[in-house]
Amino acid sequence: MFKFKTTIVLLLLLMLAVPTDAQCAMCRAVLESEQGQATAEGINDGIVYLMAIPYILIGGIGYLIYRKFNTLKM
Repeated sequence: MFKFKTTIVLLLLLMLAVPTDAQCAMCRAVLESEQGQATAEGINDGIVYLMAIPYILIGGIGYLIYRKFNTLKM
């Protein structure tokens, strides 16, 4: 019963999340004032690069764990 209550509370808290802007004031000012948008594209590429590295690392570790447990069953 405790696990059910915890799940309900967690779902309610996730539904009440408030969206926010994640850019600092200086980044926003530079991106809004530039005409060519080259800086905005560079910042977006950097964000994607920084986001991809942890997923690749976790995926690699997950694959190694999967392979280790499958070889032990033979």
